[in-house]
Amino acid sequence: MVARAARATDLADLDGAVSDCFACPRLVSWREEVARTRRAAFRDQHYWGRPVPGLGPADARIAILGLAPAAHGGNRTGRIFTGDRSGDVLFAALHRAGLANQPTSVAADDGLTLRDTRIFAAVRCAPPDNKPTPAERDTCAPWLHRELTLIRPTLRVVVALGAFAWAAWWPALRAVYGVRPTSPRPAFGHGAHWSGTAAPDLLGCYHVSQQNTFTGRLTPEMLDDVFTRAKLLAGVD
Repeated sequence: MVARAARATDLADLDGAVSDCFACPRLVSWREEVARTRRAAFRDQHYWGRPVPGLGPADARIAILGLAPAAHGGNRTGRIFTGDRSGDVLFAALHRAGLANQPTSVAADDGLTLRDTRIFAAVRCAPPDNKPTPAERDTCAPWLHRELTLIRPTLRVVVALGAFAWAAWWPALRAVYGVRPTSPRPAFGHGAHWSGTAAPDLLGCYHVSQQNTFTGRLTPEMLDDVFTRAKLLAGVD
């Protein structure tokens, strides 16, 4: 898997390779079990049931780094943050920011396109209880590192959705950019900002999960502020 990630020549090649990964037995078993049993509301749909690749243009200046696909979202539709309530919040905010052509993302063929933005996850398979392990994150890291390498020429800002994605950034920073942050590493928080001279800026944002959006821990205004700041740092109009 490490060698296959390194051989990816462009994003299309990488996306295809990601979708054919079987490196983590627990995640493979779970994603396939969910695809077989399905949720009652989607019983007539065919589930993707595989790792979910990134989404967005190769010349993105903003990257959004998430946790992992949702069992009945990306694991069902085959597109990151598509078909679940977290995605409803995220894409509505991206549309308000002028980074998406529509405010909803319900299926892989619904016409959604992103502007100056690429979305991907630290772990590419849906995990049980939405909780991948650090070991699974590390096993999946070569896909993230290669994706960052491919978009490195234009990438200016990374928005980490949640502490898990924030933690995944530091090994990627070292592997792709050869940069080590000061010790101890900067702590995650909503609105946290790390800036390096030879790497993209990093912004922290509470995850767009229901636990945060339904309780008001993350409001639309807070999310809008993050993307306004990301656009400013990235030089996106």
